[in-house]
Formats: sequence, structure tokens, C-alpha cells
Amino acid sequence: MWRDFIKEQAEAIPEHTAIIDRMTNRYWSFRELEREIVLLSAWMHAQGVVAGDRVAYLAPNRLEHLTLFFACAKLGAIFVPLNHRLSPRELEVIVRHVEPKLLLGEGAATFPSQVSWQDMTAWVRDSTLPPCPERAVADDEVLLMLYTSGSTGDPKGVLFHAGMLMANMAHTLGTGVLQPGDVSIINTPFFHTGAYNVFTFPLLSMGGTMILFERFDPGGVLEAIENEGVTVFWAVPTMFQSIYDHPQFNQTDFSRIRVLLSGGAPLNIPLIKGYHARGVAFKQGFGLTEVGPNCFLHQTEDSWQRPDSIGKPMPLSKTRIVDGEGRDVGPDEVGELLLGGPHLCKGYWRDEQRFQESLRDGYFATGDLVRRDSEGFYYVVGRKKEMYISGGENVFPGEVEKQLVAHTDIRQAVVVAVADVHWTEVGFAWIVAERDLGLEELRAWLNPRLGRYKHPHHVVRLPELPLLANGKVDRMGLARRAREMVANGMGGGSG
Repeated sequence: MWRDFIKEQAEAIPEHTAIIDRMTNRYWSFRELEREIVLLSAWMHAQGVVAGDRVAYLAPNRLEHLTLFFACAKLGAIFVPLNHRLSPRELEVIVRHVEPKLLLGEGAATFPSQVSWQDMTAWVRDSTLPPCPERAVADDEVLLMLYTSGSTGDPKGVLFHAGMLMANMAHTLGTGVLQPGDVSIINTPFFHTGAYNVFTFPLLSMGGTMILFERFDPGGVLEAIENEGVTVFWAVPTMFQSIYDHPQFNQTDFSRIRVLLSGGAPLNIPLIKGYHARGVAFKQGFGLTEVGPNCFLHQTEDSWQRPDSIGKPMPLSKTRIVDGEGRDVGPDEVGELLLGGPHLCKGYWRDEQRFQESLRDGYFATGDLVRRDSEGFYYVVGRKKEMYISGGENVFPGEVEKQLVAHTDIRQAVVVAVADVHWTEVGFAWIVAERDLGLEELRAWLNPRLGRYKHPHHVVRLPELPLLANGKVDRMGLARRAREMVANGMGGGSG
């Protein structure tokens, strides 16, 4: 059952700091946060918002991403944070799909000119409005809608029901990852699941404190770790790489950090070891929008010995690993990960057929290729759509990337597939490195580590990897560029 945990904490520890807003430098107590939520819900109720209505909001990270969500929950409305990095045309497609009762933004919002919206910076707090009626929230009631990246096709509105959000919280709280006095950071965008679910909702529900950043700032993160008593922190691998590369990394006091958690993409081992060298426990998690971000648990003590593992399934997570025919595979065999449990979303907004096509006997087909060792630890190998076949052999880019970044001069690597007359498909490696490395040097490095058919046939060095709005590497963009370069005879070497 859904818990109005901000209200609970406002009654239990009213003066305790819930949110440190770095944009305004204001410290919000649970009492102040609940009062803001109550005023917002009364205002929306006066605007005619009722259960089932959608309330959409366009802005960078702001406190309103939280207050509007909880205000909507009081009304039974569905909160829809929009991606502020989209173009007006892309936003128009989503807004027309959502059909929101209220479309909100801030002064700098860039909605299409023909769309009518209200500026939240002009919102006036009116304590004379009657509060919205008290109501219970059913487990299957949708409270949040997040749109997945449109890079692979039309964007999908993933429906987070109350039971899903509570199951994700139960996963996090039941494993002892968090403690009531913890301090963490929000600097991933709210239009993605991590900002809400890792660790904002779970930590606020137990009376912890979140530091809210407008956007990711590696220097700001290090400063908060040093001066604000941050104890746990989550980010995606590219963010952790930027923090590691920051000049203040080696001078920052990490003694109060209990654990760092990475998600969204596999970590490279040299980066993990770089944090381990500072004495910091660092581990990988796993999840995705449709099933929530907290599906696996890697015990901290295990993360030192198995840094490349995502751990074992959470108690509520049901898992299968299947081959192309849907048959379960054995230990150390690679297959697609299927996930089920109470943390599975309710579906896609107005696209039930598309959601059903993603299910396999009640499990969600993640598209992620994994293996499970004989002791039950899981390892991510790559994405199903990223796998390619070279000379009749399956090649998993993640496996190749793992060996490339083990080279002392290579910081990051992405391998994509390109067409080849002889082998049908071969690998094209994009690297971020301290110096230029030729194809033959790379192959000499890979020879004792990987079968020859897995070696890239092209290599190009970049100053940095292009990123998507969620901080993940833009693999599709790199694949497109690689295909164009090979077609124009500019592949950086072949063989």
C-alpha cells in the first residue's frame, strides 16, 4: 500500500532537513516540504485536477519535480516530468500523447508555440484554498509516467503504479543499503527513473536528506561529499568517470562515504579499481525503467572481489535467462534477462499492444544479455541488439570494451558493428585515450585476451564520448557515424 511518507516524516521529525536545494541554497525541513505539497495539491484541485488526470512539467531539476509528484499523489493524478532537452517538435509529440490537464513549466521553458502552458515561477501560494479531500491510493493506481528515450523509436510513456514504487522502495530498504541518517545527492534528471528511485524516495521515506542539484556537476559532487556529509551516492558510469577525472578527486575526503552505486550501463574495471584505491566501496546495480532501477543486490563485501558483477536478484525479483528460443540457459551461458515481480510497470500509456509484445509469460524481456555463474552471481554481457555476428560467431561489444579499457592508455571504449564484405559484420572501436593507438597495437593487446574474431577492425580516437540526455553514451549515434565513415573509406584502419 502507498505510504504518504513525506507527511509521515513531517509529523515524526518535522524540523529535520529533507532537501538541500543547491539552486536556492535553501534547506527544506520535512514540515516545510509537506506544507508546500499541501498548498500545491489544493491549487491543482482548484484547477479541476482529479484522479486519472495528467499533470506535465517541463524544467531542469527543481524542487517542483518532487512537490508536484506528491501533490498529484494526494489527488490521484499522474505526474509526467518532461525531458527539457528535447526539441519543441519532440515535446509536441509527447504532449499530444499525454493530453495533460495541466501543462506546467518555468520561465525558460521551450514548449511549442501553439501549446498553452502555465509558468510555475509565477505560482502564488494561497493558504486560503481548501485542502484537497483525503483519499487512499490503490496499489494498481498510476502515480508517475516517465518517457523512455526516443533514440530507438517512438517514445513510450512507462506507467509507474503505486505498488511498483513501493516494491522498489522495499527492495532498497530491505537490503540495508540505506540508513536513516544518510545523505545523498540528486543530480540525474527527473525525467529518468534514477532521480526518483535511487535514492530519493527510499531515503526520504526513512527520514534521510537529499541534496538537489540542477544538473550533474563533478566538482559540486566532490564538494558535497567533502562538506555536506554525503554517505551514499548513485550515478551512471560516465558521471563517475568525470568525477574520477576531476582535479579534486585525489584531494577529497571520502571517509564518510559508505558505498557508491553505479547503474545505467556496465562499469569498466579500471575505473572501479581507481575508486577502490581511495578506499571507497563501489558496486554496480541493475534495473531499467519498466521494472525499476533496483532489481539486483551486490553485497558490499562481495563487490571488492567481484567488481564486474551486478550481484544477485533482490528478494522480490523473479528472473530467467533464456536463449533465442526462449529456453533457460545453464551457468555461465549467455542469454537474455527476463524480469518479473511486483516492481513491473503497469504498461505503456495508450500502447498496450507494444507493452504486451515486450512480455514473455509474465516476465519483461529486458533486451540485456547476461550470464549467471555457478554461485548465482549475475554479470551483464551487453545488449541483445548490440550483439553482432562476425564470420558466423557471436560477438558481444561489452566483452570487447572490457578488455580495451584494461589498456593503461584507454579511458573509455565503445564498440559497434559495421558491415564487412568478408566477415559480414566486424567491430568498430571508438576510444577515449591518452594517445593515438593504431589498430595493430590494439590487436596485439587483445591477442592473449580475446579470440581473433572479436577484435575490432576499425579504431577511432575521440576527445570524449557523446552522451544522451540521461548521461549514457549515445551508442546509436556512434554506430551511425561508424557506418558513414566505413562507407566513405574513413574507418581508421581495417584488417
